Amino acid sequence: MIRALPFLIEIGLLVYCLIDAIQSDEGSIRNLPKTVWIFLIILVPLVGGIAWLTVGRPVSTRGRDVPWPSTSTAGFPEYERPRRYALDEREFQAGVERSRQLDEKMMRDWEAQLRERESRLKDEDPQAPTA
Repeated sequence: MIRALPFLIEIGLLVYCLIDAIQSDEGSIRNLPKTVWIFLIILVPLVGGIAWLTVGRPVSTRGRDVPWPSTSTAGFPEYERPRRYALDEREFQAGVERSRQLDEKMMRDWEAQLRERESRLKDEDPQAPTA
């Protein structure tokens, strides 16, 4: 078992570094392009993995490189997460009533505009058939 330990560590390092390199943003990777880093990690597992961790990995920015599984959700740290506010029943009913009143006023205005247009058309052409 002890003789297999270095092999298991190397495989673990390879898998971790490969997944980390694949998931990293292309623009934030340092020193080499993303594809070169992936090939380096695969072809020279121990040296490539250590090189990735020391000089290739993106610089951590406020919780971005949290070890998997990440505790943040949808990229929002807790203090930046959008808050949900529960409406009181009275506030909800008042909002519905305001919306209904606004709709009724808009409908009355449209009807008045329609009557005005109809009367203008009737004045211009008295021979036109009425509906």
